[in-house]
Amino acid sequence: MLIETENLSARAGGRTILSGVDMCIEPGEIVTIVGPNGSGKSTLLRLLAGAMKPASGHIRRKRGLRIGYVPQKLALDPTLPMTVRRFLDLPHRRRGAEVAEALEQAEVPHVADQQMASLSGGQFQRVLLARALLGRPDLLMLDEATQGLDQPGSAAFYRRIEAVRDELGCAVLMVSHELHVVMSASDRVICLNGHVCCEGTPEVVSSAPAYRELFGTGTGGALALYRHEHDHAHDHADHDHDHAGHAH
Repeated sequence: MLIETENLSARAGGRTILSGVDMCIEPGEIVTIVGPNGSGKSTLLRLLAGAMKPASGHIRRKRGLRIGYVPQKLALDPTLPMTVRRFLDLPHRRRGAEVAEALEQAEVPHVADQQMASLSGGQFQRVLLARALLGRPDLLMLDEATQGLDQPGSAAFYRRIEAVRDELGCAVLMVSHELHVVMSASDRVICLNGHVCCEGTPEVVSSAPAYRELFGTGTGGALALYRHEHDHAHDHADHDHDHAGHAH
């Protein structure tokens, strides 16, 4: 066990955002949290990362647990001259080999000398991923990390996350609203709406009444489209646009 919660609750602005959340992340698994806007997904990640204190309940972390965090978005002043290398050196300098390895793992090996302000949306997210990987995390957390990317870009990003999990052996916990892409990359899905509505494999969750109530029954087709097995090479067929599967 890397991290687990027991009867976790959170409050903000005088209202309860999460209540009674029991969950556990095991080494090497990819777990996705889905839920409507305002369901407490980002709050749960902040609690697990230690960036926020729970109102009640317990969080147990494996001793020495290393967490890498990819935020939803990071606003940098576009007029600020800062290379990718310099950004990755904050708050303290990293060895060149370490930086090169992280950029390689994030599949942006050639951007070290580029200005942060000149990166495309997809490159920027991958630099954030590289930064999260610098500490060789046991648990990689991503909060809506593909916001602003198009669907092929999202699909490619999530495939990279799967590859990182295989390469590093880390667990991955992601928050996403992109059901059609995320379901294909997850070992387990937790459906959240202030509390845990249902959890299990993607197939189990997508057929659960609580999930269908939140997201509609049309999402099942999107799951079928994007569910992939690991014994074939990826081609571009899984970039098909399936707008029926969007849950906004």
